[in-house]
Amino acid sequence: MKTIKVVAAVIKSSDRIFATARGYGEYKGWWEFPGGKIEEGETPEEALKREIKEELEAEIEVGELIDTIEYDYPTFHLSMDCFWCRVVAGELVLKEAEAAKWLTKEELDTVKWLPADLSLISKIRVEMEQ
Repeated sequence: MKTIKVVAAVIKSSDRIFATARGYGEYKGWWEFPGGKIEEGETPEEALKREIKEELEAEIEVGELIDTIEYDYPTFHLSMDCFWCRVVAGELVLKEAEAAKWLTKEELDTVKWLPADLSLISKIRVEMEQ
């Protein structure tokens, strides 16, 4: 099975995190943390900064690695490095996603997460409670 290496930004602002709804493909309308594929020669942090600039027109600061999620979708294996991030310049503008929300820890279960992203929610909730 093919492995796809991606990065995801858990963008935090005070007591909320930013989530986007996928605007295309098989999982259109499902929720995820923004990010994308790591290109040849990029570090995960560089890939994340580039992807957020492309998808959301904002500059982010990449913080601590939350976890690396390994998940088997029907046609590929996903390896996703998930980082705490914060916006340092610009506004979050949706270029690819169909919707976005700022969620509190109490609202994390109110959206339909992509399966790989769902496995990160409990860790995020614990961090948000501290």
